Amino acid sequence: MTESTTNPAAARTGWVEALRARRPRRRTAVALAPVIYRWDLDKTYLKSDFESLTKMMRVPFERAEDKIDEPGVVALMRALRAGARAEGRRCYVFFVSASPPQIGRAIREKLALDGVEIDGIVFKDQLQHLVRGRFRFLREQIGFKLAELLKARLAAPPGAIEYLFGDDWESDSLCYSLYADVVSGRLDYQSLGDILVRLRIDPARLIEIRALARRIPTEDAVRRIFINLERRTPPGRFRNFGARLVPTFNYFQTSLVLHEEGMVPLAAVVAVGHSLIERATYTRAQLRNSLDDLVRRGHLRHDEAALRRDLEEAGVLPSTAGRGSWTQRLWRRLRRRRPMPVRAAKPPAAIDYPRLIDAWLASGGRPGEDTTA
Repeated sequence: MTESTTNPAAARTGWVEALRARRPRRRTAVALAPVIYRWDLDKTYLKSDFESLTKMMRVPFERAEDKIDEPGVVALMRALRAGARAEGRRCYVFFVSASPPQIGRAIREKLALDGVEIDGIVFKDQLQHLVRGRFRFLREQIGFKLAELLKARLAAPPGAIEYLFGDDWESDSLCYSLYADVVSGRLDYQSLGDILVRLRIDPARLIEIRALARRIPTEDAVRRIFINLERRTPPGRFRNFGARLVPTFNYFQTSLVLHEEGMVPLAAVVAVGHSLIERATYTRAQLRNSLDDLVRRGHLRHDEAALRRDLEEAGVLPSTAGRGSWTQRLWRRLRRRRPMPVRAAKPPAAIDYPRLIDAWLASGGRPGEDTTA
């Protein structure tokens, strides 16, 4: 009988080759569309307090070190920029804020402290409304934001895709959806004007917005709208805005959807999860509940079991099974470093804006309110 022998070096070579075979082949380099991330500032990036005129007037005097960022948002913003650079994709980050320009220096210093790179920021000049006694327009955001978004789109690189980030305190869900539908051509400038009249937009701003909307080249650019549920508004109230709008209770949920969109690798989701655990006293069980919530609402459709195993292995979710062999653990680590394939955007369903606006006005202007939901 011939005695069989095992060569350790050959065995190692065997599993390495098998691992390589499982990797996707490198695709021919293609130019990726530029990506633009547009962010609101207060209640989206910063935990701002301006629920009264007195508190609003204090904001310009706050120092950078006094300002507190939303849990997980810094880790996510860094990951978005890093993910684009890793793919060789042009990336732009902009803020559009209804806060006064007097806070600009403190905001830029805060962003520098956080290590967040931005390409521009626009503030609302509240002083002109105070001087003219136009107090109603101090809190009117839709006209201001929509005009600034349309101006920015006209200056954007051709073919750029966009992701928008707002919150549930005022009107981001409505404003961003209007913007997305104007850019895509689903809402013409005449229909937009009728909607803005119903919203009692500043007449001068209305004229400006209609003129801008006529110049916008139509592209289905806005892939997702994320609404940070800082106010804990029930997600069902945003149902009639369609699947394009994703209400999220924390930035771990936001990062999961962006991972499924192919914009960040799973390593970025892990970084955001650890940030919430370490800085915001989240537990792993709470993050597991956040994942379950997204799955229940239909915002995650890829291999949920593999996703859970990866996050458990990374220490973000509580472990529910054995860790597996060391080769399986290695494979999961390698997979976390790669972004998901970019999914083709599905055309969003048409939004019944008159119905939404009637409900929005009847609720006192609370975001996403739908009395018929």
